[in-house]
Amino acid sequence: MEHIECEIINDLPAIACRLLEKHNGERIFALRGNMGAGKTTFMQSVVAALGSKNTVSSPTFSIVNEYVLDNGEFVYHFDFYRIKNLKEAIDIGFDEYLYSGNYCFIEWAENVEDLLPEETVNIIISVSEDRQSRRFSF
Repeated sequence: MEHIECEIINDLPAIACRLLEKHNGERIFALRGNMGAGKTTFMQSVVAALGSKNTVSSPTFSIVNEYVLDNGEFVYHFDFYRIKNLKEAIDIGFDEYLYSGNYCFIEWAENVEDLLPEETVNIIISVSEDRQSRRFSF
């Protein structure tokens, strides 16, 4: 597991590029971290690094946001914070997204843990005690 310290938001694009470089070919990523850790903020850098001009926002209420890459592929960004059970994820076709061959980034992945494939890449974002820096582990 690689660990990268981040003290300023301007470091996020480089961290996103490192993640994608290290896990080239992987398509399913679980974003793990407490509320306010910066999961959605990090997604802005990831989506930009993948080649999308779309505005990235939290899918807390929509459950999934879709972003189009310059090459026509899609990135699916999930937020399962409000999900009550696995059936809700199944009902939105979560497995179809997972096996579409497109990028899937899942916030609050622990709420759908039993549905995630073994090859899921975990991204853990930890907040320092003073809340001034983040540690990314993947």
